[in-house]
Amino acid sequence: MITKKEVEDIAQLARLGLSEQEKKKFTEELSAILVFVDKLNEVKVDKIEPTAQVTGLENTTREDKGKKKTKKETDKLLDLAPEVENRHVKVKAIL
Repeated sequence: MITKKEVEDIAQLARLGLSEQEKKKFTEELSAILVFVDKLNEVKVDKIEPTAQVTGLENTTREDKGKKKTKKETDKLLDLAPEVENRHVKVKAIL
């Protein structure tokens, strides 16, 4: 069971301002969550092997090979850009 003081401490760490009603609500809700999690300790898992990956899928990678675009292909791509300056796509400054 979690106490109101613990909820206040958690709220302070998270920089949350809670009303008295919210403190009461979260005390009840967090307590319910902890009771549920504690029920997981009742599950017998001694015969189950720990697993980190159960689907059998593996990451596959490929070598990144660049392809030189022709002037025609580049022009086609530049035509799609909203603004172009000196054959470069112009974007807004972000700094």
